Amino acid sequence: MDIKLDPSRDDLPLMANTSHILVKHYVLDLDVDFESQIIEGTIVLFFESGNRFEKQRGSTEETCRSESNEACRFRTPEPCHSPVTDTRTFSSKTGYNDFANCGRGEKDTSSKDGNHGNPEQASGISSAKYRCDTGSHGSEDFLLVLDCCDLSVLKVEEVDVAAVPGIEKFTRSPRLTVVSEELRNQIVHELVTLPAARWREQLDYYAGCSQAPGCGELLFDTDTWSLQIRKTGAQTATDFPHAIRIWYSTKPQGRSVTWTSDQSGRPCVYTMGSPINNRALFPCQEPPVAMSTWQATVRAAASFVVLMSGENSAKPTQLREGYASWHYYVTMPMPASTFTVAVGSWTEMKPETCLSEDLAAERSLSPSEADFRYVGICGHTEYPCRFQNPSATTQEIIPHRVFAPVCLRGACQETLLQLVPPCLSAAHSVLGTHPFSRLDILIVPANFPSLGMASPHIIFLSQSILTGANHLCGTRLCHEIAHAWFGLAIGARDWTEEWLSEGFATHLEDVFWAEAQQLAPHEAQERQELKACLRWCRLQDEVRNSPEEMQVLRPNKEKTGHVSDSGSSVIKHGLNPEKVFMQVHYLKGYFLLRFLAQRLGDDTYFAFLRKFVHTFHGQLILSQDFLQMLLENIPEEKRLELSVENIFRDWLESSGIPQPLQRERQAGAECGLARQVSVEVEKWIRVNRRPRKRKRREAEEVFEKLLPDQLVLLLEHLLEQKTLNPRTLQSLERTYHLPQQDAEVRHRWCELIVKHKYTKAYKDVERFLQEDQERSQRDSFSCIYAQPWWDQDRVDPGHQRKGNGLLKPSASGVHALVLLFLEAALAGAHGPLVPSSLALNLPPPETESAPALFLEDEW
Repeated sequence: MDIKLDPSRDDLPLMANTSHILVKHYVLDLDVDFESQIIEGTIVLFFESGNRFEKQRGSTEETCRSESNEACRFRTPEPCHSPVTDTRTFSSKTGYNDFANCGRGEKDTSSKDGNHGNPEQASGISSAKYRCDTGSHGSEDFLLVLDCCDLSVLKVEEVDVAAVPGIEKFTRSPRLTVVSEELRNQIVHELVTLPAARWREQLDYYAGCSQAPGCGELLFDTDTWSLQIRKTGAQTATDFPHAIRIWYSTKPQGRSVTWTSDQSGRPCVYTMGSPINNRALFPCQEPPVAMSTWQATVRAAASFVVLMSGENSAKPTQLREGYASWHYYVTMPMPASTFTVAVGSWTEMKPETCLSEDLAAERSLSPSEADFRYVGICGHTEYPCRFQNPSATTQEIIPHRVFAPVCLRGACQETLLQLVPPCLSAAHSVLGTHPFSRLDILIVPANFPSLGMASPHIIFLSQSILTGANHLCGTRLCHEIAHAWFGLAIGARDWTEEWLSEGFATHLEDVFWAEAQQLAPHEAQERQELKACLRWCRLQDEVRNSPEEMQVLRPNKEKTGHVSDSGSSVIKHGLNPEKVFMQVHYLKGYFLLRFLAQRLGDDTYFAFLRKFVHTFHGQLILSQDFLQMLLENIPEEKRLELSVENIFRDWLESSGIPQPLQRERQAGAECGLARQVSVEVEKWIRVNRRPRKRKRREAEEVFEKLLPDQLVLLLEHLLEQKTLNPRTLQSLERTYHLPQQDAEVRHRWCELIVKHKYTKAYKDVERFLQEDQERSQRDSFSCIYAQPWWDQDRVDPGHQRKGNGLLKPSASGVHALVLLFLEAALAGAHGPLVPSSLALNLPPPETESAPALFLEDEW
């Protein structure tokens, strides 16, 4: 391989050799076993080799990474016998039954990192050594490299696609008398290049091919980050089998999926947006350029509901007693990293009443109904595109379903359900055609590490958005809906340019939410200015408290989008644990787009954005694609000093606060809603300074009602105060009903509680950590503090004074967010991090605000 990994680095490797061969379609056939916490089955991959590698000795740059650099260990395949199969006797159960016989009950010989420690024992296949220094002789076999980790790979085989009934239509011969590798690859080529109008036929043949018998096992090996496959005698990507089947199982500790319990205590499993993406769920090509379609059949106990990235609203098919299967498919090519699945005892939440106009607006439009009177030429590869369907372009509200654990039914009915139609309609009014035909929304378990996550056709939302008023729920829903356009339909070609997804979603969430609430233009402007004020404070905190090299939005600079000759690359800082908590790509990206919108004017900017979406949907982009098209649409008089180079220099390739933003914030006046907060802050400072016994004639302060974002700003200002007495905190709590506010407000309230040792409200902090943080954080927290840490009567005074005995936490055993929370709230602590109720002699907090943890996605 042409990547030398340094174990001390925090970059994420993308190992797949996508420059040689690309996966065009995946067919997954999986069983979910909650008892063993394993997902097992098969995946069939359909390939297309690059034209520029035709007739070449394809893998001259590929070298196997073995300790000796002399040889690699591969599983020895059985001889490939290819008799012509009588398709009349073809059984659709062949693949699954074979796996049941050869894969189950065998000892898992994989090491903890996903490698097979003893190749001879893996699936009963013997091993042999094969030379793999392919750069020197030009006669070695082509090596397929897939991204893979935390998986037990049992067997890899070539699929005899020629055995599928009716497949001869994809060949030049009415009858298949002699089947060769070239013929099989020709069939796959014809299949993957079918016109978009034949998408249903294409899916049916993909399914048939995925169940066809194997025609010979392939050599394979695994290392920490990849699965490597070869076929003896196949010297180029063109010669390599274009349809292969992999038998594998996940591991309970695999980093792509999370096994847990939902809020009702029932088991569930879901993909949670891991930094390693989906390579621990199935072997795949992770680089974004490997855009593919997929279809998946998932079997589980009949009591479970399977949700997945899919265009169809799947219903269960009953199998043997107590089991059911679910089938989903996608016809729009997307990176494999966007695939999402969630299996649990979810309950569909339906509105109590449904307006007739909503039903009309939600009429499902499947690709089969597409009216392909093209409304414009698309730049993407061919697929059944909604932008080319006039009926879809006018659909304001796409069909949607909401799922959650049954215990959250009331909260969903009260908050979430009524917001989905106006938010979808608002997004359509701003950007136009919804890229996806339907949407599922799932309230995920309490251990979900962020407020939300968007994937094709499905959005995960945290339970924390359901508390308080609908403000947090609405803004988060709008943020994730925005990702349908920016992040999914239009993706970053280089994953280090996250701002192309998160910056756009952050900027658009304000616009969508104002439209959904039908705010007057001046009111929408005021609220967006208030949001900008809050985000400005957060960006300043981010810059002060993060490494400079991680504050750069385009860290690879002129090498952005570059890959090695094979197509492999690394994602800079992709595995850095600090990155989980960083918001720089949200905040700096948001301010850049806000700056550009102000320069053009909102009408001009959003008209351009709709044009940009229509031009680039279904494609991958780099920053310059957006900026160049934008500047081409700016009138000369508005350009001034704007250029791609200047924007790169000032916004994308430098750390710290961008200079144009610094100048704008220094020159700009405080918005009206922020000024109102400043007045209220002064009132609270006066209240805090009053003596316990006041003069009778002294007037009571009258406090104004504040919006949720104003409350956040108010509490952040009060966090800057050195001391607030218990009477002031109690009055704050009662005036704004703080324990009943949304999670953003309660987070700041908890910081005040801990900072000022307001013991009466310590239970609010416990509730916050239990209900609004990851369960893994809560578990770590409870391990450290074996008893409720607000209950001072149960704390031995000796342990109080020591503060570092039984209650001393280990940094390695505490989730980072709990540490950050306590460090922020107890700013200045240099000893063991323990609750303030243990009477530690901590230095007094400084007057500057502690870094906010409830930023946009990660808390």
